[in-house]
Amino acid sequence: MKQKTLKASLHTLGCRLNQAETVLIASDLKKRGYEIVPFGEKSDLTVINTCTVTEQADSKCRQAVRKSIRNNPDTYVAVTGCYAQMGVDAIRKIEGVDLIIGNEKKMNLPDLLDENLIKNPQPTVIHSSKISKEEFVIESVDLFDTHTRANLKIQDGCSFVCSFCIIAKARGPARSRKFEDILLEARHLAEKGYKEIVLTGVNIGTYRQDGKHFLQVLQALENVGGIERIRISSIEPTTVTKELIDYMAASKKVCRHLHIPLQSGDDAILDSMRRKHTAEEFRTIIEYAAKKIPGIGIGTDVMVGYPKEGEAEFINTKKLLVDLPVSYFHVFVYSDRKGTTSFSLKPKVEHAIKKERSKILFETGKRKKQAFAHTFINKTMDVLFEEEHGGFWEGWTDNYLRVRVQSERNVKNELLPVQLKKVQDEYLFGELL
Repeated sequence: MKQKTLKASLHTLGCRLNQAETVLIASDLKKRGYEIVPFGEKSDLTVINTCTVTEQADSKCRQAVRKSIRNNPDTYVAVTGCYAQMGVDAIRKIEGVDLIIGNEKKMNLPDLLDENLIKNPQPTVIHSSKISKEEFVIESVDLFDTHTRANLKIQDGCSFVCSFCIIAKARGPARSRKFEDILLEARHLAEKGYKEIVLTGVNIGTYRQDGKHFLQVLQALENVGGIERIRISSIEPTTVTKELIDYMAASKKVCRHLHIPLQSGDDAILDSMRRKHTAEEFRTIIEYAAKKIPGIGIGTDVMVGYPKEGEAEFINTKKLLVDLPVSYFHVFVYSDRKGTTSFSLKPKVEHAIKKERSKILFETGKRKKQAFAHTFINKTMDVLFEEEHGGFWEGWTDNYLRVRVQSERNVKNELLPVQLKKVQDEYLFGELL
């Protein structure tokens, strides 16, 4: 009698690094004979990879777990990731959870499942409060072919420990993937047809392994045949060196795109946050990048409502963002996080003030994003197309502009020249040449 093929569905909350890790877990399950089905469909196994960057993220994780159990009460539920690392007790109370795995053993999840996926009255908990500092390897994977860009994990953990951030505790200290293992994975991705790889990690600019550093990772990846674009995900200001920018300017493959978190444009707030840069140092690196790499898309993260942020401190942040050639930014509202040093800082900023400041920066960012996009009207740029929406094919330029074109043929995973015609909402519309 033929054995039943088990079905597994996976769900990711949070960052690109989580997305990369979910794909790796799914690929391992696929090798073991599981059929991977979309999240929400009936499945024998449900894996939820969680985030804990804010209390709101924690709440979303709990909601996702409960909703999954309601929709599929017989599924074996495994919860892993950052919230599984930090919120074990809360997850343990959710009826229907079978397995909780902290970040230390996350990538071993397929080995830790009950062989017969028998549901437990109480969840099995595999958790370590201390996470290894060791370098790591990832077994080569058989990835899905649903996207054109692949996240390539090169680093994990962070040793910077900003005052508002729980991720250093959730992910552990900074550690790097073995250099040759990165190249092996990149070659495998190229063989699978991926044309763009996105380098991911918690603090990728701190990559150090076998005497190699981040720039040498880029230099080595540039020689991998088949990979046409290398995109750097979020990278800390103090790790963006002039040497790195000079290399990007000369590179044929590294995308003209940097996402460099600022958090605040006020030095007193930055100091309290335990950030490792000043406002002027951030300004210097952004201006240098814009000068050396024409057309570069530069994004950032900024926080409003940090304790002691008065009107003057907020204005300093807004002015810096307006003055600099930043093309877009994500605005985060500070919220207290137990386990962080900022939790006890006072005075707190009133909710209404945080909301108003967030709105001001959101509107400022929207205007800057549109202004940046308008500078490319009537120009021709290469676009890597990903998917079709309502008769339009959608893709990205190397400098992170989202483009839509009309095409009767399937252009998925093709890198094609497009003449850009107009800006509408968050898109540039153009014509294929």
